[in-house]
Amino acid sequence: MDKGLHFVFCVITTTLLLRESSQTGEKNDPKMLAASKSGFVTDSRGPEEGLPTLTVTTILEDPYVMVRSAELEGYCIDLLKALAAMLHFSYKVKVVGDGQYGAVSSSGNWTGMIGEILRQEADIAVAPLTVTSAREEVVSFTTPFLQTGIGILLRKDTVSQEMSFFHFLAPFSKETWTGLLFAYVLTCFCLFLVARLSPCEWNEPKNEENHFTFLNSLWFGAGALALQGVTPRPKALSVRVIAAVWWLFTIALLAAYIANFTALLSSGSEQLPIQTFEDLVKQRKLEFGTLDGSSTFYFFKNSKNPIHQMIYEYMDKRRDYVLVKTYQEAVQRVMESNYAFIGESISQDLAAARHCNLIRAPEVIGARGFGIATTQASPWTKKLSIAVLKLRESGDLDNLRNKWWETSCLHKSRERWSPLQPQALGGLFLTLAIGLALGVIAAVVELSNKSRHAAGHVKKSCCSVFTEEMCTRLRIKENTRQSQETSGRANA
Repeated sequence: MDKGLHFVFCVITTTLLLRESSQTGEKNDPKMLAASKSGFVTDSRGPEEGLPTLTVTTILEDPYVMVRSAELEGYCIDLLKALAAMLHFSYKVKVVGDGQYGAVSSSGNWTGMIGEILRQEADIAVAPLTVTSAREEVVSFTTPFLQTGIGILLRKDTVSQEMSFFHFLAPFSKETWTGLLFAYVLTCFCLFLVARLSPCEWNEPKNEENHFTFLNSLWFGAGALALQGVTPRPKALSVRVIAAVWWLFTIALLAAYIANFTALLSSGSEQLPIQTFEDLVKQRKLEFGTLDGSSTFYFFKNSKNPIHQMIYEYMDKRRDYVLVKTYQEAVQRVMESNYAFIGESISQDLAAARHCNLIRAPEVIGARGFGIATTQASPWTKKLSIAVLKLRESGDLDNLRNKWWETSCLHKSRERWSPLQPQALGGLFLTLAIGLALGVIAAVVELSNKSRHAAGHVKKSCCSVFTEEMCTRLRIKENTRQSQETSGRANA
């Protein structure tokens, strides 16, 4: 019995040792190591029998193609998997040998992924490869799977400018401030007028003193703007209506001002003086450049726009200083120096999402797209184009973009802050106007009631008494001056 157990134990131990040796041999297989170093990664489904196998060239660029745990992943890899599942093909992925996208060298040959397709070292190129006329002449492109343009990548603290001395006026537009000043003066005038007309505020004009002079009315309105109670205190209903509506107006106005001023300070969008490429050319603080030999560089070279020509001349004269070799180098330079990078806007959006101290200027020019490159007259061109269109229509391309362009920054919105316009406060101004009208009407009603009672005592028409009262109250300064002169003569 002991011999049987000993035999079983030896068999199991020998089997485990042989299995471990076999796995170690596979890991150290020179062919496997060479395939790993060459950048080839086969489809996870494995090449199925009867399915065509395509050699795919690509370039390492975040987030399109990245190396994670000795495997490739990213937007283009996910796109390639979706296309393979839809069109039923297997593939091998290789990273381009010279690390270039594709341009004509001094010898007249194409470099990068375009050159590998022309030399038949690859069947297709799935990468952030811009569709240009020069490339279209030698290879074929599918329908673009991503739309982009040319933008300006900046570091926030290099483009921020000091706040102006009157920055506290920025929350409201000039039109809003003008409307506010007009509303203030009109309200104070209505207070002054209604206080003179209302008998409840000023019963005997010849014997009493009206505290609501025009200067006092201005002071009353200013006190309400500061949320402070000031004298004189209104007594008549008509004056109280105007005062209440003005208080309501000032509370809502101050709330809007504080909210907009807080948004202004937190957004900092008003502190971005470089909004366009023209702004970039006019400033002298930042150097700017692009990728050496990229489609962006040749866009400015071939453009007839004067601003674009100035940008090209600047970059061409200082090409040893302002042109960069890789996208990663460009982002690093923007973060570490006074440098603005001109490149693909979609890649700049990713940089701004990954690095919260970066921002892309609003203007985007030269609309273009990223397409899949194939050999000319390849039967895969049309198939891949149709597949890309189907993925776009189904929303899969949008899902891929949201997946790989996700940001951890707090500022996910690029909407620019703007001053508050009068239209936003239209209802508030209308309420104030209605309140002023009601106050004036109430004062006229109060004066009419007093005139009606007075007309019965003096046996005059109500209209004549009302007119006399109106003239007396509106010309009170002349009557006061005359009474003062009379009293002065009597004392003399």
